Amino acid sequence: MKLIAYSAGETCPNGINDSQVIALANDSDPREQTLAGVTRIDLHFPKFTDGRAFSQAFLLSRRLGFKGEIRATGDVLVDQLAQMERSGFTSAVLRADQPLDVAQRVLAAYPGFDVGAYQGDAVHVRPHFVEAA
Repeated sequence: MKLIAYSAGETCPNGINDSQVIALANDSDPREQTLAGVTRIDLHFPKFTDGRAFSQAFLLSRRLGFKGEIRATGDVLVDQLAQMERSGFTSAVLRADQPLDVAQRVLAAYPGFDVGAYQGDAVHVRPHFVEAA
């Protein structure tokens, strides 16, 4: 997962930056979006306690097969990064008070999130306990 410091994060103003980048409100249904030509989708966390963007990321990556960048924006905390990665996010813009070096260390503690992830997820579909075919 690519981590972006708040000061370097270029998010889409007012929802749309150009035709290749879109921002979805956290109450939008990703299945109702036209994704042709889109290379990045910004999903917003208005509060760290609002997890709807996790569901949106999962829908985009796993069910809709979106292969572009799925970026977390808004109230993004260091301790949410591993779950964000499992849900399908490929990058995250950290909240202003979240240090990039700490985020990198935390995420490095869960390489690929294979160890300990018993169930399948958006990144690794097969559960941990199932042998590779």
